[in-house]
Amino acid sequence: MDLAELERRLIPFSRAMYGDESATVSDVIVMPGHAGFAYGFTVNAGGDTQAWFLRMPPPNVKWQGTADVLRQVQILNALDATDVPHCSVQWSGDDLSWFGSPYFIVPALNGDVLHVGPGEWAENLPESTAIDMGRQAMTALAKVHKLDWETAVPGLGPAIEFDEDVMRWDRFLERAADPEELSDAPDVRRRLLDTLPREAPLGVFHGDFQNANLFFSFDHKLLAVIDWELVGIGATLNDVGWISTFSDREAWAKGEAIRPTFLDPEALCELYTEAYSEPLPDLNWFRALAAYKFAIITGFNLSLHRRGKRVDESWETTALSMRPLMRRALELLG
Repeated sequence: MDLAELERRLIPFSRAMYGDESATVSDVIVMPGHAGFAYGFTVNAGGDTQAWFLRMPPPNVKWQGTADVLRQVQILNALDATDVPHCSVQWSGDDLSWFGSPYFIVPALNGDVLHVGPGEWAENLPESTAIDMGRQAMTALAKVHKLDWETAVPGLGPAIEFDEDVMRWDRFLERAADPEELSDAPDVRRRLLDTLPREAPLGVFHGDFQNANLFFSFDHKLLAVIDWELVGIGATLNDVGWISTFSDREAWAKGEAIRPTFLDPEALCELYTEAYSEPLPDLNWFRALAAYKFAIITGFNLSLHRRGKRVDESWETTALSMRPLMRRALELLG
């Protein structure tokens, strides 16, 4: 949907939601990120101005899995009963007369995600500030993991079994570009399956818990954990493994593909352990699984990019880390 069409649709929607036939809509933009189905807009009504964020499914896909935006609404509504920083849903629904697809809308936030690269706002933070921000993030994550999912979000179940969480990436591996860069995948897969955790805790997992989904104010307060597209029920340590891998210099290529990091994996795991207050077995297994997953995801998205299905040049750079990610997984599996 182009922005002119979206603005045309937002006007009657906003007037209906505000109960104000004179309400106007402005500043309709595509939000930054890899997807073109998140939008910002502003409503002017009764002398007040409010900024909003609209999420819809990608075009031309089934409204299932990651494209089921109302699945995300379930967890965001459940978090309203907690003190986990998040965006509360103002409006949502599957009435296709508004936008032609399901949708949800949350208030816009004043701040930014945790950019730590050269020249970014969170580069070179004082150590004490970085530790405090890391503690906020990992404490929020621990509280998500402590949710009683069967009561709070039963619709997100059932839980994904540990072996399934290894094998469900097989079909993406088969369709990955540059398969030679994933030559270690069969060995990593075998070793993951041979060493499945026995007692890791189960619950709600975010699915993409990393810096780009941690929204802070510019005075370093965590305002929201965002982008719940991959939310599910399963091993909660998936999230700890994920942010650890994204923070692990040893998992990424050097040179142009080097990945800026915030805190090292050991610091993040220590902060999480402090917040969770229970034994956390097999952390290295989950770090290895995360590296395995993201290497395959990269290969698959690189294929989509090169075939013109979902063009995003950044995957060409990320692809330089496919082999290092697999090798790091082998190291972690010991």
